[in-house]
Amino acid sequence: MANPSVEVLYNQIFINNNFVNSVSGKTFPTINPANKNKIIDVAEADKDDVDLAVNAAKTAFKSDSKWRKMDASARGKLMYKLSELIDKHKIHLANLESLDNGKPFSDSLLDIDMAVSTLQYYAGFADKIHGKTIPADGPYFTYTKCQPVGVVGQIIPWNYPILMLAWKWGPALATGCTIVLKPAEQTPLTALHVAALSKEAGFPDGVINVVPGYGPTAGQAIASHHDINKVAFTGSTEVGKLIMEEAAKSNLKRVSLELGGKSPLVVFNDFDVDEAAKIAHDAVFANMGQNCCAGSRTFVQEGIYEKFVEKAASLASQRKVGDQFHADTQIGPLIDEEQYNKVLSMIESGKLEGAKVEAGGSKVGDTGYFVYPTVFSNVTDNMKIAREEIFGPVQQIIKFKTLEEVIKRANNTEYGLAAGVLTNNLDTAMEYIDNVNAGSVWVNCYDAISVQCPFGGFKQSGQGRELGEEGLKEYLELKSVSIKKNYVL
Repeated sequence: MANPSVEVLYNQIFINNNFVNSVSGKTFPTINPANKNKIIDVAEADKDDVDLAVNAAKTAFKSDSKWRKMDASARGKLMYKLSELIDKHKIHLANLESLDNGKPFSDSLLDIDMAVSTLQYYAGFADKIHGKTIPADGPYFTYTKCQPVGVVGQIIPWNYPILMLAWKWGPALATGCTIVLKPAEQTPLTALHVAALSKEAGFPDGVINVVPGYGPTAGQAIASHHDINKVAFTGSTEVGKLIMEEAAKSNLKRVSLELGGKSPLVVFNDFDVDEAAKIAHDAVFANMGQNCCAGSRTFVQEGIYEKFVEKAASLASQRKVGDQFHADTQIGPLIDEEQYNKVLSMIESGKLEGAKVEAGGSKVGDTGYFVYPTVFSNVTDNMKIAREEIFGPVQQIIKFKTLEEVIKRANNTEYGLAAGVLTNNLDTAMEYIDNVNAGSVWVNCYDAISVQCPFGGFKQSGQGRELGEEGLKEYLELKSVSIKKNYVL
């Protein structure tokens, strides 16, 4: 099933249900991070191509268009058909995802299953989006009406390419918006293939457009475009701020952001150490640590600290690093040279500032962008590895004494995406839940993300929510209507 020689069928820009070359004729290479070899050249979109995509999306959103006149239930059926096609092509898509991203093939299969579930969940919402009647003062019949916000720009990251596509497309299509999506330049292949499947599913011309390209060109053009009514972005806090700035300077378009994190996972003395070490291990090493809500600050109470460190180091040392298509691989390569160098520099920073390397701590050979799963103990809050997002397979284990103390330390960050707590004491768990500043809090588990549950961050981890019914609100305008009673038609 796993096939590193998978054929790439689509490498052009997708506009108005057609694959086209870029206006400039430029291309860029997409690279296999396991061996640094070029997979294929991809058409490079910039402002001119974004303009064409937006025009197509704008035309598809006109009030008399096929898309706007379509029954909401029919819109849901189209979405369900797309989900079925993705599932039908799952093996091919998983191979593309692993080739382009570097994640183990089994992880890609799991991501695609979750993407299918996301589209099906929102397909079910398509004909269930409605307003309310309001008993307003005066002789009026008053109600609210939900309408799609219009043309939306969507910019997704490279860590979960096809899953992030589904997170963005699901609510946008269910509400009746039209889409211009920019995949990350590192991982454009699955988005382009799914675009082809959307045409096969029967989506009208211009509803879905995919413009692969770079952030400073294609991404900037989306964020600043006057005919885009909303932009959704998942990525770094630094870039999120730039997108907000461009959105404000252009047409004050609506913005939703899911940004970085430095999420605390707090382990108390009363929790089983073996289970805690396994939960914490998975919390930080899943997806090679390239996870915005990774439990990258592991706070462990002093009574079990030494035992926990020993077990954490053992788990990390046993985790198999290798080619993403090998059946026993648990950690593949990092996404690219920039991320690889960043992670290695952060590891060196930890060493220089006095943290103790318990496992890993170095690169793996020179063939690809591989880094050994790394565990640091004796980490203090002021260290760079404890303050900054690493986005790699690096665990920081930090000692604490009391609940009151650890809540303050957990909140001492500019981020607030997620948090976890492992304890058998309900009062402890509730105190932590009530006081930690995070958009998601997981008790005696971690990364319990489901399509039904809203996801997003506090503070500089973003604004707005994805998933769940809340995710629909980001793509809707609410219109209030009042009709005077006893009027003559």
